[in-house]
Amino acid sequence: GHLRLAEEASETLGLSGVRWIPAGQPKHREAPQVTPAHRLQMVRLATAGNPLFSVDPAEVESGEASFTVPTLERLREKFGQRQPLILLLGADAYAGLNTWHRWQEIFSFAHLAVAHRPGYPVNADTLPAPLAEEHRQRYAPEPATLAAAGAGIITTFAMTPLTISATHIRQILAQGQSPRYLLTQPVIDYIDLHHLYRNNDG
Repeated sequence: GHLRLAEEASETLGLSGVRWIPAGQPKHREAPQVTPAHRLQMVRLATAGNPLFSVDPAEVESGEASFTVPTLERLREKFGQRQPLILLLGADAYAGLNTWHRWQEIFSFAHLAVAHRPGYPVNADTLPAPLAEEHRQRYAPEPATLAAAGAGIITTFAMTPLTISATHIRQILAQGQSPRYLLTQPVIDYIDLHHLYRNNDG
């Protein structure tokens, strides 16, 4: 699902590249079932072959808890203030953005591009009040607007709906069933080689 989101975002938004940044210790979900090193390698395998995709290992290698604002601060130091940076989010994640650590500072470092199901656009009226206010002030319907500034704009785009759940895939693997066509084959081979997600081991 993330692969398709990145592909469609690249085309719709005219991105020059998509940087994949696996979290070392994610804070908005339970502890991952496999080690950060395994997750990093699976991201590398999944994104290999697409020249627009690159993998940033810094969060995994730091061994520290991962937060979005410090990550964006690091990227700003690397790319400078004028380079547009765009944080890609699904509509569900975006709806909870106001619960994120230092969430309002994100707009100082990056634009936000929110993917939604066709026919179900993001509606500010359904967002929590603090986020709804930011959305109304920052929303730009034309993705081309993102190139005019380095950060601070919110836009949305429709993407092909894929009902692929990471939780469901992990359940399939734990039950010894095949995840074929839900994951890329190199990732499946890696999972098999290292016996990951089988009965909570790995």
